[in-house]
Amino acid sequence: MTASRIVHGGGIAAAAGRFGGRPEDWLDLSTGINPNPATLPEVDVAAWHRLPDRHRQDATRAAAARYYGASGALPFPVPGTQSVIQLLPRFVAAGRRAAIISPTYGEYARVLENAGVAVDRVVGLDAVGDAHGLVVVVNPNNPDGRLFSRDALLDLHRRIAGSGGLLVVDEAFADMRPEAAVAPLAGDGMPGLLVFRSFGKFFGLAGLRLGFVIGETSIVERIEDGLGPWAVSGPALTIATGLMTADTAAIRRSIEARKAALDAVLADAGLSVVGGTGLFSLVDHMDAVVLQEGLCRQHILVRPFDYNPRWLRFGLAPDAASDARLAAALAAVMAGR
Repeated sequence: MTASRIVHGGGIAAAAGRFGGRPEDWLDLSTGINPNPATLPEVDVAAWHRLPDRHRQDATRAAAARYYGASGALPFPVPGTQSVIQLLPRFVAAGRRAAIISPTYGEYARVLENAGVAVDRVVGLDAVGDAHGLVVVVNPNNPDGRLFSRDALLDLHRRIAGSGGLLVVDEAFADMRPEAAVAPLAGDGMPGLLVFRSFGKFFGLAGLRLGFVIGETSIVERIEDGLGPWAVSGPALTIATGLMTADTAAIRRSIEARKAALDAVLADAGLSVVGGTGLFSLVDHMDAVVLQEGLCRQHILVRPFDYNPRWLRFGLAPDAASDARLAAALAAVMAGR
């Protein structure tokens, strides 16, 4: 039986179809993406005209290695890490199970179970055992922001690798928490470790559909083979090379300021923030469903969760005017208007 598709954040068109208004007039707070995209570097005409030559990919891999501090491997570009999640069933040996530290990004369990892999959704690292040939940890986690230390993940890796398993660490939201990242350690010197990194979240360019995988050569080559040739476009490679070699301090400061502003709005509304990352906050509220639909009537979209009806995830607003719009909408909804 195939599991039903997951409803993710970003469904503005569907929300507008239900609650009215033009999609472009909605305030989309349903994703964990930098709301202020980085300024795009110049893209040469050849990047659009030609298939992405190897030299262009090599330049991007070198830039990503410097950006992620990956000294043991060159990060391999992929068309969004979701594309590699689709390949994960290939890495589970017959007769072994997968463990996913949960709750977390739902596509991992959905893809694995649809491929016939037995999945254990476990709460902590101690629940992982020898039966698990694949273990997934999203760190920092989506949606609650749970963060495991680098040492804890390395201890887990030693246990998994010792039984011939593979540890996948999804660091999609790690740009703001580099101290916990294991990307700098991945490579041939750390067999059994595969790291996913997102490009679009931090740089605010999710539509580029770009991510990176970092791991031992044999695993990365299997991923490359599974994706096929020219999986990442020349313009995407060129943009990534330019941005990853530039100074990102201003982007970080902007994200920090936007996060502080969001949390201030939520606190003023009396909402309880129970987790999050630099790019979103998680709220626990007894009437979360009512609150979410009330905000939709104000044409503001936030992310609900079917597995926890008390949770709502609020992404960052782009500016002070949007903060004020959210504050006014929350006040109206909380007042029952």
